[in-house]
Amino acid sequence: MKIKQKILETLNKRRVAGLKSFALLIDPDTINDSGSLIKLINIAVENKVDFLFVGGSLLTGNNLHHVVQLIKSHSQLPVVLFPGSTMHIDVSADAVLFLSLISGRNPELLIGQQVIAAPILKRSNLEILPTGYLLIDGDNRTTVSYMSNTVPIPADKYSVAVCTAMAGEMLGLQLIYMDAGSGAKYPISPRMIASVRKSIDVPLIIGGGIDSVEKALTSLKAGADMLVMGNGIEENPNLLIEVSDAINSLNQELDIH
Repeated sequence: MKIKQKILETLNKRRVAGLKSFALLIDPDTINDSGSLIKLINIAVENKVDFLFVGGSLLTGNNLHHVVQLIKSHSQLPVVLFPGSTMHIDVSADAVLFLSLISGRNPELLIGQQVIAAPILKRSNLEILPTGYLLIDGDNRTTVSYMSNTVPIPADKYSVAVCTAMAGEMLGLQLIYMDAGSGAKYPISPRMIASVRKSIDVPLIIGGGIDSVEKALTSLKAGADMLVMGNGIEENPNLLIEVSDAINSLNQELDIH
C-alpha cells in the first residue's frame, strides 16, 4: 500500500514546533567514486542530517540511480529527488520535490515538465511534494538560471518574493523553496526570508550561497524551516559537521523553551 504524506507531514509538524531541518544536496555528477559517497553518507548519518536531496539543474552523467541505490543501502535517511527535468526521476527514492518554477515565466517549468512527469510519478511509490520554487538573485549567473531560461527575483525585491510565495501557497503548493542557486556569491537575505516566512503557512526551504555556519544560522533564525546545502559542503566537508551541530543546538534550545 502506498504511504503518502509521510515527509510532508513531518515537515509540517516540525514547522509548527519551530524545529529546523537540514538537507544535504548530493549532485550525482560530482560523485567520482562510491567510497567518497559512502563516507559522506556516514558523516551525514552520524551528524543527524534529516534528509538527503539528490539531483541538480543539469545531470550530464548516468549516475542518478547508482547514487540513490548507494544511499539506500548505507542509511535510513529519506532520499528526496531534486529534479531538474523529467529525466531526473528514480522511483527507488522516497520522495520527489514536484517543482513548479513560480518565480519565472517559462511555461515548461511552470507546468509543461510536470505534465510529462505526472503519469510516471502516479505509477511510482514516491511521495509527491508539491513545491513552489523561487529563484533569487545571488549575484552570479547560476546553472539553474541558465538552464531554466528565467530571470531570478532581485535580491532586494522582498514584496515580489512575498507575493510570489503567497500565490504559490494559494494555488495549493505545499512547500516553498527559495534558492539562490548553486554557485551563488551571496545567500538569500534574512530580510527576504523573514518577509516570506511571515506571509505563508507552509514550510519554507532555503538554499544557495550558504558556505558558513554563520550564514546557515542567520537563514534559520530569519525563518527558514529547512536549510539545503551542497556546494559549500563539497568544498569543505567539515562544514556539514559544524552546521549539523549548530542546528541540533538550536533545536535543543527551542525544545527547552
